[in-house]
Amino acid sequence: MTASNFIYLDNNATTQVDPAVVEEMMPYLTELYGNPSSGYRFGTQVNKAIETARERVALLLGCEPSEVIFTSCGTESTNSAIQSALLMDRDRQHIVTTRVEHSATLKHCETLAKRGYEITWLGVDSEGQLDLAELEKSIRSDTALVTVMCANNETGVLFPVDEIAEIIRKKGALFHTDAVQAIGKIPVDLAEAKVNFLSLSGHKLHCPKGVGVLYVNKRTRFHPMLIGGSQEGGKRAGTQNVASIVGLGKACEIAGENLDHEAVEVRALRDEFEQGILAAVEGAQLNGDPIHRLPNTSNLAFSGIDSEAVLLLLDQHGICCSSGSACTTGSVHASHVLKAMGFSDERARSSLRFSLSRFNTREQVRQALEIVPNVIQKLRRVSHGG
Repeated sequence: MTASNFIYLDNNATTQVDPAVVEEMMPYLTELYGNPSSGYRFGTQVNKAIETARERVALLLGCEPSEVIFTSCGTESTNSAIQSALLMDRDRQHIVTTRVEHSATLKHCETLAKRGYEITWLGVDSEGQLDLAELEKSIRSDTALVTVMCANNETGVLFPVDEIAEIIRKKGALFHTDAVQAIGKIPVDLAEAKVNFLSLSGHKLHCPKGVGVLYVNKRTRFHPMLIGGSQEGGKRAGTQNVASIVGLGKACEIAGENLDHEAVEVRALRDEFEQGILAAVEGAQLNGDPIHRLPNTSNLAFSGIDSEAVLLLLDQHGICCSSGSACTTGSVHASHVLKAMGFSDERARSSLRFSLSRFNTREQVRQALEIVPNVIQKLRRVSHGG
């Protein structure tokens, strides 16, 4: 199957690589293959390209280039931030996080709990929002880190990161935010936010998979997770993935130029699709805060159907989206995000996430609005024996 054969509405899972990003990368996959740590010109030329990419990332994030560490993915970035915070002070072994985090945070904290670390899990309300007073009360004198995502990957709900950061700063703990879903979709200015660590993943903003960023505030002590060479200023050992880093720099540059497009055009497409579905499908409901969310994300519940069955039928009609469920060892579990919001297993298992990008078109949305309601209605008839 090629891209021309389907309508891709799963951009929170991964994104189409921008052709301009591919073009920027190609020389570093062919003739400019030198090791950036080498002292001769063939290597230093490649290293210069990495530093240019670092500057481009920093410009999008509103930080200094020296605060940008290139990693392999968002998961590595998040794991590195958590591990560093725990290693900085042996008397601080408590972590505060939420029940709606991405598995990169969730499963890491679950593993740490089994090793004797104490984790405080914050809940959310029915719209997926945190109680900031509860957050403040949960931070203790032995809290090493508070890790709260910027935007939820399933619902698109945005947390008030600036307010959260101020609370944490006053309490004397470190703050990490998983901004993998937010970067490139909404403005982020680390010059203003009191954030110690931030995670970013390239394949969420039209760059290839296998490259990410960990932002470390210049005033924050950092203990690297990967030990070896002196790459990335001694903060992340290992020969850099040059082509992908160059691509990420270009992707960040393009993302910065398209923030208004995301806020206006992508949001308009999302709203057209969402409103069309809610009008056409009886009983359909929005999951999550309708206002404070990413401009591209719509998580919808369809009573009386199983999301996995819908996905199979939509796939046959050439539509890619995702369910609110995760498959583990053959069994389907209700979305931990929707469950944390207080929804039943039935609602969680009947929910679908649709996420758009700047590469989606109005024609695609109109086609999807013809197909999705018909698929839902067909499955409802089958489940009711009609």
